Amino acid sequence: MEKQIKTIGVLTSGGDAPGMNAAVRAVVRAGLHKGFRMIGIQRGYSGLLNGECFEMNLRSVSNIIQAGGTILYTARCLEFKTKEGQDKGAAKCRELGIDALVVIGGDGSYRGARALAHRGIPMIGLPGTIDNDIGCTEYTIGYDTAMNTALEMIDKLRDTTQSHDRCSVVEVMGRNAGYIALNVAIASGAMAVLLPEKPFDMQRDILDKIAETQKTGKSHFIIIVAEGVGHAQEIANEIQARTGIDSRATILGHVQRGGSPTLRDRVNASAMGYRAVCLIEEGKFNRIVGMKGEHLVDYPVDEALEMTKSLDPVLIDVCNTISI
Repeated sequence: MEKQIKTIGVLTSGGDAPGMNAAVRAVVRAGLHKGFRMIGIQRGYSGLLNGECFEMNLRSVSNIIQAGGTILYTARCLEFKTKEGQDKGAAKCRELGIDALVVIGGDGSYRGARALAHRGIPMIGLPGTIDNDIGCTEYTIGYDTAMNTALEMIDKLRDTTQSHDRCSVVEVMGRNAGYIALNVAIASGAMAVLLPEKPFDMQRDILDKIAETQKTGKSHFIIIVAEGVGHAQEIANEIQARTGIDSRATILGHVQRGGSPTLRDRVNASAMGYRAVCLIEEGKFNRIVGMKGEHLVDYPVDEALEMTKSLDPVLIDVCNTISI
């Protein structure tokens, strides 16, 4: 695709994630360093359609690397899912002089950006979601912070759970993926974890484990439930009804999306943002940046959207084996 790029737009779309600001900062500063004009688009594709845009300079992204959320704001936009909305978005890019777009978000955000690419607006996608549910990358911006936030809350909850010989059923975020749940279950020493990728049996996976661990002297229990499984309160009610153990449900919710990003999220988001601008400078358009191990990779957007990944079976075995 031969196109001279002078102006790059950047937006955040979908759910916010800690580290998005670090990515925005890297995109803006790398772009300015390489001679591009940089445009910030507020409130995702909704803001693009409404022309909520402003020119960004070096100081526009000062003192944001440590901040959670996104200074560009984010929103979901039903209009942009329509052909008419996508046509309007491409026309708006041309009206604003935006030659290429960097989109920070998830698969839905990439599909929107691909629609613009089909209308002549090149794009680069960066993976921004706490859920780590993007198939083309082993790591997403915000994932590490969300796990650490959930872990901190569960550690605090364990104190009161132990003091009262209770069972705490803790629901963590992750949408339809169990990455957060599995990792925090291991890190918190939870007795069991319920994952959307793995069907569970109440008797085998929870009640029998409680009975076995009681025989070894254990008297309090932590059970992690992934958002994709849900029903934490019903699970707690059933445990109490069938065991007599005082059981409480805690849904951690959107606190997991907030807070200052961890070092890992800041560094990876910065590296990804820089890579996005390099790809545009090299004329490599319509690609998604990701991570494989500790290395950056990038794939054509069509290929990236078809890729899948699964939970590490070794980590599942680790969790099941040492949670006794």
